[in-house]
Amino acid sequence: MPKYSLRTIAAALLLFAALALGQRPAAAAELIMFEDAGCPWCARFNRDIAPAYPKTAEGKRAPLRRVGINDKLPADIAFIQVERLTPLFVLVDQGREIGRIRGYPGEDHFWGLLSGLIRKLPPAPAAGAPPT
Repeated sequence: MPKYSLRTIAAALLLFAALALGQRPAAAAELIMFEDAGCPWCARFNRDIAPAYPKTAEGKRAPLRRVGINDKLPADIAFIQVERLTPLFVLVDQGREIGRIRGYPGEDHFWGLLSGLIRKLPPAPAAGAPPT
């Protein structure tokens, strides 16, 4: 009989709770950005990266979703262990964390770090393919 970690069981329970409440976990990857209104590095990210992000291959593969660092986590991402620093970027897919970027290291470093995380994602479904 397979053994499951407490974290795996907790994630499954959260997924079940989200489905019971009519919420669906993101079927595609998302880049969750934890931010704070007074964070100067968040403002710098918003100036340097945010306007172009949705137009990039990375932005299309993992759309940006913003969450306030002090907000209650929505059920579909409650499995994320939030750190008390901003910005914090967490790449998630199918209800699991793929990886994270702590802080905003500047435009060039951000894209390099994000590309490394994106490469860890499973292949994207072909356009028009039915969801699995």
